[in-house]
Amino acid sequence: MDAKAVPLFECSGINKSFSGTQVLFDVGFAIKAGEFLGVIGENGSGKSTTMNIIGGILRPDSGEMRLNGDAYVPTQPNDAMEAGIGFIHQELNIFGNMSVADNMMIGRYPRRWEKLPFINHRAKRLATAEALKRVGLDVSPDAPCWSLAPGERQLLEIAKVVSQNPRMIIFDEPTTSLTEPECRRLFEVIADLQAQGIGIVYISHVLSDVQRLSDRIVVLRDGHAVKSTATRDLTRDGIVEAMVGRPVSQLYPDVPPLGERRPVIEVQGLTQPRVLKDVSFSIAAGEVLGVAGLMGSGRSELARILFGLDPHDGTGTISYEGAPFDPSPRDCVSKRMAFLTEDRRHEGLLLTQSLTTNLELVHLSGAGSGAHVPVDRKQQVSNAEDVAHRLRIKARDLVRLPAKSLSGGNQQKVVLGKWLVDAPRLFILDEPTRGIDVGAKEEIYRVIAELAGQGLAVMLISSELEELAGLSHRIMVMSRGMNVGVFERQDGGFDRAAIMARATAADVEAA
Repeated sequence: MDAKAVPLFECSGINKSFSGTQVLFDVGFAIKAGEFLGVIGENGSGKSTTMNIIGGILRPDSGEMRLNGDAYVPTQPNDAMEAGIGFIHQELNIFGNMSVADNMMIGRYPRRWEKLPFINHRAKRLATAEALKRVGLDVSPDAPCWSLAPGERQLLEIAKVVSQNPRMIIFDEPTTSLTEPECRRLFEVIADLQAQGIGIVYISHVLSDVQRLSDRIVVLRDGHAVKSTATRDLTRDGIVEAMVGRPVSQLYPDVPPLGERRPVIEVQGLTQPRVLKDVSFSIAAGEVLGVAGLMGSGRSELARILFGLDPHDGTGTISYEGAPFDPSPRDCVSKRMAFLTEDRRHEGLLLTQSLTTNLELVHLSGAGSGAHVPVDRKQQVSNAEDVAHRLRIKARDLVRLPAKSLSGGNQQKVVLGKWLVDAPRLFILDEPTRGIDVGAKEEIYRVIAELAGQGLAVMLISSELEELAGLSHRIMVMSRGMNVGVFERQDGGFDRAAIMARATAADVEAA
């Protein structure tokens, strides 16, 4: 066989079960040297399981993998790396209390003498500097990793893998925590790796990135590889239909009409040193106010101040349902305000607790105080079942399953659902669809529209302009801690170009 015709990597007939439940069914695909392969699918489709098998973290029940035509049977992650397969996980393996060089070389320090355990620090720094140069990361090998920006940490993780001369690199959701400039830099590095003949396997929920960057796309659904084809032969609608198994005729629901404007929350001149400057706006009952802006524009800081999570010791006033309000989390909950954090794993969930416990967290917080507060377990389970049904949470057992066992999309539904047991009047949503698949996004969009239709005021923060335009009645643009413009929905929707121009303008004034 012609050596050029042999794929860099290929797998076929990969099957995997956990506790008797099969999660992968005869999965197979191939990638050539220097090719960019996009791997997409809903949460729970089998992407992570497949990649963990390739990376030596899991072993398949059956099937075959080959690397450059030779049998590839990893039993641990080190086997994969030694074979030339690098894996960059969504959760980066960076130790903040260690230097860049120590993070780079941990587990494989160069020795001063071959048989004695003394580290050659000069060789360590030189090797680190060379790897950093290769990915364009301009930091000192001696810099502490806690001082690095998220994008720099991502490049350091890539440098660690690149320094081991891989033939193929798997990227798992690499842009989740990156700014737009950091994403552009990452894509430049990936293009350079491709030019060196390194195969790229790229997992992402950002379909626009996958379409723009990939040569071919593999779609996984319910543990099956349902499509593998050249990217140019697929439309966005075709990708979405392959992922969810049905046509998605309208991703965004109809925006419910607004009746008489009755403000639920009003903010006047809100200022917090180095965070916010003279921010004013209001949200009416039944209104979805979208909040746009680049990372660092003050969007999340504003949301956290409104919910009392961050201090407000500056100037300005907040009125809630017509009365002055000095927010604290306890007061916000008691007044039926809800807050969905952008960091669901660390701030939104008790990962080791049951789904019922997580869904009842907010309701139980208002049940009373003292050492002995009676809990109606039957009602607790009933409430959880009602919310799980409403949000279509896919879980076999609400009482026994821990939250960490769910896919990302279902975890996000639990974070959202815990606020719906007691009907809120204002819901602050900070990046509600970050890191979840298009099917789960569609369901969350439906819930947002339903809540607004029921008269709930919604503050929707999102980095996806299409999402804001599809769901909002108005869009407020923030930049450098200021409200720099409010755009009204017109018959044709929103002027997206004008919104982006306002968000990215170097010299802006508060609206």
